[in-house]
Amino acid sequence: MLTIALEKLDFLPANRVTDDTSILTLKNLVFEPLLRWHKGGLVAPALFSHWTHDAAGRHWRFFIRSNAQFHDGETCRPQHIIDFISGILNSTDMFGMKWSYARYLANAQITAGPDNSVLVDNPEPLADILDIFSEFYICRENAVGQAVLGTGPYRVDAFESGVSAVLSSTDDTIAVRCEKSTEARYDLLKAGQVDAALNLERMHGPIDFDPKWQWGRAVNTLSVMYYLNCSSGLFAAPEARLAANLAVDKVQLIDTLFQGLGAPASTVVSPFHLGMSQPIAPIPYNPDASRRLLDRAGGPSEIILRTPLYMPERAPQISDFVAEALGAVGLSVRIETENDRPEYARQVGRKEIGDMAIFDSSPQSTYRVLNDKISSVTRAVWWQGNDDAETERLIAAANHAVSNRDREAGYAACLRRLNANPPWLYLMHPTDIFAARPDVTGLGIDHKGILVIQ
Repeated sequence: MLTIALEKLDFLPANRVTDDTSILTLKNLVFEPLLRWHKGGLVAPALFSHWTHDAAGRHWRFFIRSNAQFHDGETCRPQHIIDFISGILNSTDMFGMKWSYARYLANAQITAGPDNSVLVDNPEPLADILDIFSEFYICRENAVGQAVLGTGPYRVDAFESGVSAVLSSTDDTIAVRCEKSTEARYDLLKAGQVDAALNLERMHGPIDFDPKWQWGRAVNTLSVMYYLNCSSGLFAAPEARLAANLAVDKVQLIDTLFQGLGAPASTVVSPFHLGMSQPIAPIPYNPDASRRLLDRAGGPSEIILRTPLYMPERAPQISDFVAEALGAVGLSVRIETENDRPEYARQVGRKEIGDMAIFDSSPQSTYRVLNDKISSVTRAVWWQGNDDAETERLIAAANHAVSNRDREAGYAACLRRLNANPPWLYLMHPTDIFAARPDVTGLGIDHKGILVIQ
């Protein structure tokens, strides 16, 4: 039996979507996504074994893998998937607004097709349905209302939210313990009470990387960044936004605050997203060029920087570092701290960001990041006023691409434009870390931060 320690332990209601790595680790064991995301942003079969589409990308047919059964023995049928998707599309997020999936699929008709298939028909090309379906882990509720019935390799034998779970397959058992404190999770490993501990990058102090343990790490797709107020104030000028990116030494930030564990960001997504097969170099550290651009941009020299206490990790320390860097190029930075993290997110959603606000961007879908946060056509909840005609032209072209090659090329053009004309202050992609006993085999971690157990 393998015993692992996670920061969080829960099986959320079926209509809830999350990017939490602990919850995703559990979901990946018990449920199956409709399609499986892979490094590079493309997808592979999962609960859907294969699919077809017309040349225009408007009509899609997805086939459920043969013999797919939930853990109570019920066969997985198209209506299960349609009901699951409908539940997400009709539910709301923390703002009381429908999930963005409802916007993506507003005009789509999703119906049951022959031969155990699901049909998706849309008036416009919708190859990005592949991204969307990689985020839907199909599940059903058990007799007591817990969403724990999946079609994945492990079934849930016991579960107490926030405490523990026992998962079993035909030849293996996994015990899961919940321990919120990162240091305590590591202590459980050192005491021999667990075989592996996840998310050790969240320790308050330096990680010791004791060679007694095996260590696994992977750079995450998550982007740590600052939204810049593109509507008013200093950062309404594109030159000032580029100047902010030139002013901050991302490598030094990663070395100083994260033990060198992370990768500098170059655009609105990570190196592992669709559109990044050809690397894009981060905006270089060049404070002299930053000062020249600020002189050209004009505008106020005093700015407000907003930060929460956490999410992203070390948000106050990052903000101090960034404020000092911006001060070195002539800006006067006033930091405003919000203690209530959910309220901070709501404030950002209401565009109450001062001049800049630290945040993290988690979708693994390039389509979603552009639709939710960049496009002035959709003007979605996380959009902060960026309005660039060339960016919109490139987004529209990428959204209409159908083949993998054309989608990669289309989104690459968007991402290069956003590197040259940044709407955010790009910082970094953090590294996720786990430790395990040296004799435990088959453990790994992917770029989504999920503990992979083979």
